Amino acid sequence: MAAGEPILYSLYVYAPNKGAPIFFTIAFAISAIFHIWQCYRYKAFKLIGLHPVCAVLFTVGYALREYGALDNYLYSTTTKTPLIIFIVSQIFIYICPPLLELANYHVLARVFYYVPYCSPLPPGRVLAIFGGSMVAVELLNSLGVSFAANPASSPEQQTLGSHLTIAAVALQLAIILIFFILAGLFHRRLSKASIHAQPVKAMLTTLYTSMALIFARCVYRLVEHAGNTKVELTSLAALRSLSPLLRHEAFFYVFEASLMLLNSALWNVWHPGRFLPHDNLTYLARDGSGEVRREETPDGRTLAAKVGNVVTLGALFRRKELPEGFLELDRYSERGESRRGVLEGGA
Repeated sequence: MAAGEPILYSLYVYAPNKGAPIFFTIAFAISAIFHIWQCYRYKAFKLIGLHPVCAVLFTVGYALREYGALDNYLYSTTTKTPLIIFIVSQIFIYICPPLLELANYHVLARVFYYVPYCSPLPPGRVLAIFGGSMVAVELLNSLGVSFAANPASSPEQQTLGSHLTIAAVALQLAIILIFFILAGLFHRRLSKASIHAQPVKAMLTTLYTSMALIFARCVYRLVEHAGNTKVELTSLAALRSLSPLLRHEAFFYVFEASLMLLNSALWNVWHPGRFLPHDNLTYLARDGSGEVRREETPDGRTLAAKVGNVVTLGALFRRKELPEGFLELDRYSERGESRRGVLEGGA
């Protein structure tokens, strides 16, 4: 069958490729294993724990897509299994990119903690601001995918789902642009302060690359939903009028699957646990000669507040921080620990 030719009652619009999901299932599974091991090795679950979570979700999502590709992709009124598998697969695949974007803000915040005197805003507020934004993105994204991906939805629901997805992706793009502004300001301040620590340079370069991949993926999703996305399984003419990005599976694997796999592998290679301290108590000395460590203040939050902080992705119930602790590093320099080798040579 010609590429892009729709099939009646196909939940994917086309006959899905049987080999590609196997490749991406295995690839994401390998990446997930490495992420889990690296987080354990570097004690970095709090810093970058979203990456192993997303890699596992991607693995399950593409495994379910493979199940659908094995002649289980036609909508049926007698059994809901193909439809349920399809929707769950789509949600698992599409819910991860916003979480990976949030993971980048976790790393950016840790970099700000590492060089707080060059940070364009208090490091603790990074997750408070962007964690809340990503909660909104995930809510819009989840609702949009669940409505738009379900061919059994009414045309009105599919239209609503498409609009919600567009809103989520547009918000993602705006947040990414803000990221580049913040990172750029931080980079400029580093240059003015003549700070050239290898860990900071490595993490900023990795963050720029990761955000560029996510940005490209968001543009693809925005263009996809800007076209006709109303799926009518019983009308071949209606299916042929759909956006080419929906009718050609190759676009999905190039701009969705491949970009996210590259992003996952990127963080496997340049894992922040190799470059940054495992907590935010360690800072780079102002002269760049080594690291200093401040005293830890007690966490007075209740267990419920800590859980609430995790659930809201860091937006609410934040731990209170002493303002002077981030700026007056000289107070701790005599008690600090040096890692000159790490600062000069990276990992």
